[in-house]
Amino acid sequence: MCDMIDSQSAEKISRMKKLRRTLSESFGRIALKKEDSGFDEICVTKMSTRNCQGMDSVIKPLDTIPEDKKVRVQRTQSSFDPFEKPTNQVKRVHSENNACINFKTSSAGKESPKVRRHSSPSSPTSPKFGKADSYEKLEKLGEGSYATVYKGKSKVNGKLVALKVIRLQEEEGTPFTAIREASLLKGLKHANIVLLHDIIHTKETLTLVFEYVHTDLCQYMDKHPGGLHPENVKLFLFQLLRGLSYIHQRYILHRDLKPQNLLISDTGELKLADFGLARAKSVPSHTYSNEVVTLWYRPPDVLLGSTEYSTCLDMWGVGCIFVEMIQGVAAFPGMKDIQDQLERIFLVLGTPNEDTWPGVHSLPHFKPERFTQYSPKNLRQAWNKLSCVNHAEDLASKLLQCFPKNRLSAQAALSHEYFSDLPPRLWELTDMSSIFTVPNVRLQPETGESMRAFGKNNSYGKGVSNSKH
Repeated sequence: MCDMIDSQSAEKISRMKKLRRTLSESFGRIALKKEDSGFDEICVTKMSTRNCQGMDSVIKPLDTIPEDKKVRVQRTQSSFDPFEKPTNQVKRVHSENNACINFKTSSAGKESPKVRRHSSPSSPTSPKFGKADSYEKLEKLGEGSYATVYKGKSKVNGKLVALKVIRLQEEEGTPFTAIREASLLKGLKHANIVLLHDIIHTKETLTLVFEYVHTDLCQYMDKHPGGLHPENVKLFLFQLLRGLSYIHQRYILHRDLKPQNLLISDTGELKLADFGLARAKSVPSHTYSNEVVTLWYRPPDVLLGSTEYSTCLDMWGVGCIFVEMIQGVAAFPGMKDIQDQLERIFLVLGTPNEDTWPGVHSLPHFKPERFTQYSPKNLRQAWNKLSCVNHAEDLASKLLQCFPKNRLSAQAALSHEYFSDLPPRLWELTDMSSIFTVPNVRLQPETGESMRAFGKNNSYGKGVSNSKH
């Protein structure tokens, strides 16, 4: 009997390895279509593998799924965590992830009237998009466990880019986080979301080519300690909510909001980056991993073991980042472990019970006897600078709700009175229009060094660690 089980296990592992290699090799089938900035739109041909669904089930329906068709995720047991850290580069394959790179190729000759086309070099020796030698590496921006980010330059049009080079192993193939990030960003076009220009696949590496953005919010705040200019906080928060509203309307969760993943351009544009943990919530799955958001920005429901979350997961992170921009220090800087992190949250918001948080006692890690019983406080008692900005405390309190369903949505937050003094035209902008195209909308000078003197180590995603958080 043991021999039979061993034989079956070996056969199953062999099939999984073959499928994983097939999944990785599919990145090699890249067709290029020119796009507005001179970079190509990435189109990957469909592949045929066992248990592999088309990308149509992951990205295409997101714009068309009606509200009453949302899929509610049930907590069930699963032996496979699709969000396992990329350093482990698991060999097991989940059917949902098999679908993540099956893009539809665009029909030849059909061009969107909104997109300006550029002619590519005709010489066979000229650099072309989709090729490793099309980009020149200028300097290293950061390095992590499975990826290195470089500042680069396109040899085709001379524009600066960020090259996220993901190291591949022959046995492991392409990390699922890279597949997920590429597949989701392919379908997201918004001024407040980092733009994916190109994908380059070789035997040794997978390179994601992003627009180059000068710094991130973490570095911006480090350069301006003590809290940011109140008007700049408002513009950064508006852009963050604008980008989140866009992805949430497409049933996509970011799942890893933190200052390091919010890029800031030299003009003040904020862009959501690092979609390695993002998830299309319209796709049925067994369970969500609760090890998702960096500890300081992780909501209490996830800390307590909940895996039945929705867009409210991201909104807790928004509240934490909002407070940090105003106050100049992290809202809940846990120093030890999850228990310590929860204690810091309950100290301000109050220790939850069934009256304040229906269902909290059913969460896996909630043991009332483990927590000190705190009463809720006014947020200004914890963060005094909230009282200096009109309506800031009210907005923060509606985002930092322990009970997930009480948190304000991104769309509702954009309509909060906190933003009432901004120009009405900001709510009329098209997705790809920057808020800085509206007259009189601009960043105010911060004290200390100028934006152009900021550090250069942008994260651009998982695998690149340059943060103290």
